[in-house]
Amino acid sequence: MKFSRIELRDLAICWLALGFCFSLQYLIPSRAIPYSQSLAQFALYFSVALIGIGTGFLFHELAHKGVAQRFGYHAEFRMWKMGLIIAVAAALLSFGRFFFFAPGAVYTSTYKTPNAHEEGLISAAGPLTNIALAGLFYLLAAGTGYADIWSLVGAFGFQVNLWLAAFNLIPFPPLDGVKILRWNKAAWLALAVIAWGLLTLLMFGVIK
Repeated sequence: MKFSRIELRDLAICWLALGFCFSLQYLIPSRAIPYSQSLAQFALYFSVALIGIGTGFLFHELAHKGVAQRFGYHAEFRMWKMGLIIAVAAALLSFGRFFFFAPGAVYTSTYKTPNAHEEGLISAAGPLTNIALAGLFYLLAAGTGYADIWSLVGAFGFQVNLWLAAFNLIPFPPLDGVKILRWNKAAWLALAVIAWGLLTLLMFGVIK
């Protein structure tokens, strides 16, 4: 898989911004939590976000890129500056309570336009990767018994990857679900049932 310097820069900026937006709420001190303790909490959750959540974003985009390159397309991730500004501004204005993150996407360019089959597979790679990562993070959390930082990473990684998969499968442009549904309704339905089904079980406490 080939990367340009600009692409690596954009991925790194978005990854760090994701960690900051998610962990900002733990940086704010209160009467019960002094500044030194809140700073330590921020450092902890920033690390957790980079590993447990940032990888969901990173590998989602890399999956799109990898499949696109397999089809012979030139594919690169590009940061959406306005989306990044909105994400950071929303986190700052809400003191880390409101979370919105749409910092960019993988763009393909070549001498031809992807057909529905290729476009569908490229789009499906992202949510499918998030579902697989959710399974791995769940095993990490279960294996550590929710007793240390790795269990925290596992729990957050499991939840966020399910959210990423379910959200991106919504059949509304410019989300992945539209292109997957256009390509293969059965494939979209299978992915949606898995992602939305597991997310529903998580929300109702059936799985933790």
